Amino acid sequence: MSVGWIVVSFFTMFVALGMAEIVSAIPTAGGPYYWAAILAPPKHSAFSAWITGWFNLLGQVAVTTGISFGLAGLISTTATVKSDYTPTAAKTVGIYAAVLVSHGVVNTFGVHILKYLNNTSILLHSVGVTSLAIAVLAKAPTHQSAKFVFATFYDGTGDPGWSVRASPAYVACCGALMSQYTLTGFDASAHLSEETRKASWSAPIGVISSVGFSSLFGFFVILSFLFSIQNFDDTVASVRFSQPVLQIFDDIFGDDGAVILMCLIMICVWHCGLFSMTSNSRMMFAFARDGGIPNFFHKVDDRFRSPIRTVWLAAFLAFCLSLPSLGSSVAFAAATSIATIGLYISYGIPILIGLIYFREFNARKGPFNLGVFSRPVALIAVCWIGFITIIFCLPTANPVTTQTLNYTVVAVGIIAIFSLTAWVTWAHRWFVGPVREIQEAAALGVDITAPGALEKAEAELSSTPEKVELDAEGKVV
Repeated sequence: MSVGWIVVSFFTMFVALGMAEIVSAIPTAGGPYYWAAILAPPKHSAFSAWITGWFNLLGQVAVTTGISFGLAGLISTTATVKSDYTPTAAKTVGIYAAVLVSHGVVNTFGVHILKYLNNTSILLHSVGVTSLAIAVLAKAPTHQSAKFVFATFYDGTGDPGWSVRASPAYVACCGALMSQYTLTGFDASAHLSEETRKASWSAPIGVISSVGFSSLFGFFVILSFLFSIQNFDDTVASVRFSQPVLQIFDDIFGDDGAVILMCLIMICVWHCGLFSMTSNSRMMFAFARDGGIPNFFHKVDDRFRSPIRTVWLAAFLAFCLSLPSLGSSVAFAAATSIATIGLYISYGIPILIGLIYFREFNARKGPFNLGVFSRPVALIAVCWIGFITIIFCLPTANPVTTQTLNYTVVAVGIIAIFSLTAWVTWAHRWFVGPVREIQEAAALGVDITAPGALEKAEAELSSTPEKVELDAEGKVV
C-alpha cells in the first residue's frame, strides 16, 4: 500500500499537470465536458462533449456510490463493536439507502447551508484526521519497522492468490485501485476558476496543489496506520470486525476508543458523500440543459434554488449501482473501479484532444505552460489513464465466480457502447454540445455551472427586444 501510493501519486501528478495546462488556457468552471467541446475541432466538438459527458456522468454516479456505500459498510461494521448486531448485505444496502436519502434531503432543502457544511468538512478532514493519525502513532504500544512498512508483500486475493496464478506484479497493479480512487476529484479547483482572481494562473496551481497535498497528507495517514499495526495477521484477517482499520483502532484504543475514532471517520465520509451528490447533480443538470439526458431534468426549484430532479436522479442511480452487492462480495471494489475509470477517462479525453491537436492548443495556452514538456507530460498522462482503465477491469479475487466477478467492465462497457451507438444512430442529428452556450454565458458574465443562472439571464433577455449576438471571437456585438 505504501509503495503503491507513491507510484500512483507520481503518475497522477502527470494527469494533474496536463489538466492544469487546459485550465490555464480555458479558465471556465465547466470541467472536462466543456473542455473537450472547446478543445476539439468544430466538426468533432459535439461528439467529444457527448462521450466525455457520459463517462463523467458514470464516474460521478459511481463516486457517490463508492463513498456512501463505503460509509454504510463502516456504520454496519462499527455497530458490531459494542453489540451483537450481525451485518448482512441486505442490511448494508438498507443503511446505504438511508445515507443517500440524508444527502438528497440536504441537497434539496439545505442548499443555503452547504457552504457551512463545506467549512466543517474542511476542518474535519484537516485538523480532525491529522489529530487522529498523530494519536494512533503516539498511543500504539509497539511500532512496525520501516522494512515491514515498505517491503512486505501481501497477496490477499484468494488461495491460491493471483500472485501465484498470475504474478506479484498483477496483484500490485490491482492493489493500486484504492490509491487511485482516493486521488480523484482534483478537477474541483477548475470548477471554481471563474470565482478566483487571475484564474488562468491560480486555477492550475489549485489543481496541482490539490494532488500534491492529497498525496503527502494521504501518505502520512497511511504510514501512521501501517507503523501502528500490532499484529499483521490478526489485522488482515480481522476475524472479529472484518475491517483492518477498525482492528488497528481496537488494538490500540480498545472498544470505546475505536468506536469514537470510527465515528470521526464516518462523519468525514458523510460530508464527502454529500458534496459528491452535489457535484453529481450539478453535472447532470448541465448535461440535461445541453440535451445529453432528457430535458425533464433541466429544472431548478424556485423556492429551494436546487436542481431537485437531478439530485434524486443521482441518488437513484447511485442506489442502483449498489444492488449487485446483494450477490457479490467485491461490489465495493467494483464501484470504486467504475468511479475511477469513468472520471479518469473524462479527464483524459480533453488531454488527448490537446495532444492530438497540439498546434491549436498551443496557440491558446495560458500563463501555465509546460513548454517542451507539454506533449511528453500529456502522453504519459493519457498512457497512465489507459493503463488503469484496463487494470481496474480485471478480477481481484481468485477463484473468479459469480460472487467475485468484477463487473466494472460491464458497467463501463454499457456506457461506452450506449454512448457510441446513440451518437451514430440519432444523437449526432441534434446534440450540438455546450460551446455556443459557453460563449454566450461568458459574454454575459454568467456562471454556466450555477443551477438556474443561465436560465435567469435568458429570461431577462427575452423580456427585452434586443437579442444577444456574438462575433467570431465570442464577444457581444
